[in-house]
Amino acid sequence: MISRFAEAVDKLKTTGVRMTPQRHAVLQFLLDTVSHPTADEIYRALESRFPSMSVATVYNNLKVFIDSGLVRELAYGDSSSRFDADMSNHYHAKCTHCGKLVDFNYPALDHVESSAADETGFKIQGHRFEVYGTCKNCTPVTIH
Repeated sequence: MISRFAEAVDKLKTTGVRMTPQRHAVLQFLLDTVSHPTADEIYRALESRFPSMSVATVYNNLKVFIDSGLVRELAYGDSSSRFDADMSNHYHAKCTHCGKLVDFNYPALDHVESSAADETGFKIQGHRFEVYGTCKNCTPVTIH
């Protein structure tokens, strides 16, 4: 069985993307995490291994991965974009206190895309669905 990393590298190679050590590390970090990191979090996690790498390098690599369909950007309009290398159909629960994102599975909402296309005439490219609440770490325990 071919690994997700090997599949991703093959996909990048077919589009002419060269695998630098930094690119390799950023991609591996994204594939190994479920935390939906920011670019700064990725940079901080890798800076000890790559002291000459900049945050700009991380952003440039993220753009390459997004353009190649390997990573999705979860933007929130406040420069706190998070990045997800799980390209399967899944959704997110977001903590309104700490910002933590957690994946959860739910049947695909393809019918929503069809309805939107029918009603608006748009050619729908995808959708994003999130629920909001307070995670276990941020929810105070109440004693009865």
